[in-house]
Amino acid sequence: MEKVVVVGIGADGWLGPAHLSAIASADVVLGGERQLALLPSGLTVERRTWPSPLRAGLASLFDELAGRRVVALASGDPLLSGIGSTLIELLGPDRVEIRPNLSSVAIARARMGWAAETVEVVRDHGTLPRHLAPGRRVLVLSADGSIPAQVAELLTEAGYGDSAVSVLADLGSTHESRVDGVAAAWSEASAPALNIVAVTCGEGPVLGWTAGLPDDAFDHDGQITKRDLRASALARLAPVPGHLLWDVGAGAGSIAVEWMRTHPTCRAIAVESREDRAKRISSNATALGVPGLVVVAGHAPEALAGLEAPDAIFVGGGATEPGLLDACWDALAPGGRIVVHGVTLETENVLAGRYAAVGGELSRLHIEHAAPIGSYTGWTPSRAITQWSATKTESTAGP
Repeated sequence: MEKVVVVGIGADGWLGPAHLSAIASADVVLGGERQLALLPSGLTVERRTWPSPLRAGLASLFDELAGRRVVALASGDPLLSGIGSTLIELLGPDRVEIRPNLSSVAIARARMGWAAETVEVVRDHGTLPRHLAPGRRVLVLSADGSIPAQVAELLTEAGYGDSAVSVLADLGSTHESRVDGVAAAWSEASAPALNIVAVTCGEGPVLGWTAGLPDDAFDHDGQITKRDLRASALARLAPVPGHLLWDVGAGAGSIAVEWMRTHPTCRAIAVESREDRAKRISSNATALGVPGLVVVAGHAPEALAGLEAPDAIFVGGGATEPGLLDACWDALAPGGRIVVHGVTLETENVLAGRYAAVGGELSRLHIEHAAPIGSYTGWTPSRAITQWSATKTESTAGP
């Protein structure tokens, strides 16, 4: 079976000899209208635009083209948020050959004079707040001309209004352009559709990537897993790239948000019975740069039915609900992790039973904070938290 050759094409239409050779020997060339228009006029191959919607139409398109030599055009590096990744996912790596060109990211770094190891590349501008730190360099890949203004607004709302912003448009073409400014004073409502936003972060709040953000980083009504307890829980939940967390009884969503902040591919589903809190979780996720957090408004364990199987589960409330811990434990495959918090004697008894049945760790966590006592300072204790954590094994398939 012929491989689909994916050719990166420069913004100015530049194609190297290997690229041109692949195109000249093709029966069909696929691409966007702009890319197809950049091909040499003397080529006699059939030119076809991508189906719309793209993903839904690709399978039938390649069924139709079976047995023909196909070249697909991409912008720059086909594996940089490009069609190359989509085709490999659809057809498999053995059926796709990638012939890259200079990527827009490489050109943007050259224009800014930024070494590759000093730059973070962000593909979804909504995740930008997760990447902010004083002095950090970020390249934001834009989907259209409205994104630069949105980036400036996000920076300002996150407390990084004095960040330097450069919009680099139509990189590598004859009409390449650049606009520089400061986020808080950004006045350009739109930019050319093909653009990258370069950000040099100014001074702003420092929110680390390790567990335990300040409680006031979250909007909450008091129903939140406090900072020190959150750090303890996340250490045992052990976020791993690509893994999925269920945050059950999520409250403000602090556990789910911090889980997703540990790595761009970490995913989470927050389950919360109260509608007002569910909305607050979504707001916290957006503000802290993890807009992909999925929020399910519903009562557990019923709301857990049909959810994608998790790699880890946190239960912050409702552990005494009949069937809840059974449903959570059953949802985990061997190697899955669970952490449950409780403040009542009734919950403590339930967790002691789980510990006796499947092992793990059973701890009582006492946190005290210094506070004024008249003209002196003393310790003010919070309620003790009982924490049960365990990793499921083949031998502990069910208590």
